[in-house]
Amino acid sequence: MKGLKEEVTADLGLDDDVKRRGWGGMTTREVGKIGGRMVRRMVRRAKRDMAREGEPEDSRPPEV
Repeated sequence: MKGLKEEVTADLGLDDDVKRRGWGGMTTREVGKIGGRMVRRMVRRAKRDMAREGEPEDSRPPEV
């Protein structure tokens, strides 16, 4: 199972660069893009989870 960082890296098309150069060889800009996208996803997931807290169990859609 991929972690969030690996998912985002693949989505941005930077996974081959990480394999080739390693994390230490990535530019500040590349790492910033990955981190920014990770934060956006985490905020989106947290908002979704908080919205579900107020719903009755049987009305919740299945988790993906």
